[in-house]
Amino acid sequence: MAQTARTVVIHEFGGPEVLRLEDRPVGEPGPGQVRIRHKACGLNFIDIYQRSGLYPNELPLTMGMEAAGEIEAVGEGVDHLKPGDRAAYAAMPPGAYAEARVMPAAQVCPLPDEIGFDTAAAMMLKGLTVQYLFHRTTPLQRGDSVLFHAAAGGVGLIACQWARSEGITLIGTAGSDEKCKLALDHGAAHCINYRTQDFAGEVRRLTGGKGVDAVMDSVGADTFEGSLDCLKPLGMMISFGNASGPVPPFSLAVLAQKGSLRITRPTLFTHIADHAVCMEMAARLFDKVRSGDVKIRIDQRFALDRVADAHRALEARKTTGSTILEP
Repeated sequence: MAQTARTVVIHEFGGPEVLRLEDRPVGEPGPGQVRIRHKACGLNFIDIYQRSGLYPNELPLTMGMEAAGEIEAVGEGVDHLKPGDRAAYAAMPPGAYAEARVMPAAQVCPLPDEIGFDTAAAMMLKGLTVQYLFHRTTPLQRGDSVLFHAAAGGVGLIACQWARSEGITLIGTAGSDEKCKLALDHGAAHCINYRTQDFAGEVRRLTGGKGVDAVMDSVGADTFEGSLDCLKPLGMMISFGNASGPVPPFSLAVLAQKGSLRITRPTLFTHIADHAVCMEMAARLFDKVRSGDVKIRIDQRFALDRVADAHRALEARKTTGSTILEP
């Protein structure tokens, strides 16, 4: 009899109401694949982009990009995992909102015993994102400064701690005084309430008019123009998300006018496409967490059948830290 697993699927793009929980067959892993039974699944803004159709995928689409659990079976050619191993991942294709799944093994990482399943599910996509932002996108070193938008979110709180652990001055933004305090408590040197303050003006004031070395922006349309005004000459604008909507087209000449600025639009999945690189990045993330330099904050938990409520909370910016789904 075929094994089945409750899995979140969409058959059309739209709001949280399109999310459906279905029993889906889970077969045996083929070459280069594993079957993993999830203990916890992570929630990320990219899930909303995919659900809404902003990032189009073929339908029907199984949802979710990160999870942690136990390996049940491995296919031919998989030598870094075995049945019974603890594991965690952030990976394409989607399908993490499920009790179990068969998936490619290359980005599934052995999970150290010291890190719990909940913690792993809450940190893989977010933590690996911070790793590539700070170490693989532009040269940053002790004494440099960055502006980080949405500093009280799941990625933001990891970034605040990561920056503090490496002697980088992080100026955060957030949408309330409470969220600003949360970012400060996690290592931000300063945090600006963008609802009551002009963040570009505040960054200039805090840096003595010099600006920051890099901006890390997952907000998109609402913050893009102001972010460019926060950079030093030759500074790097890293646009890695668009929670407020996609950045509208702009003239490259603006970059010259504002100080020969650089700009990039990276995605995690380019960085982790190579198996060896993915394992190396994960090892660095695990070291940060095991050392205590980075603590993963889980502020929201939802049962898998309440996934629509989880999406509504994230879209409404009512969440802090990380959110997990519990199969």
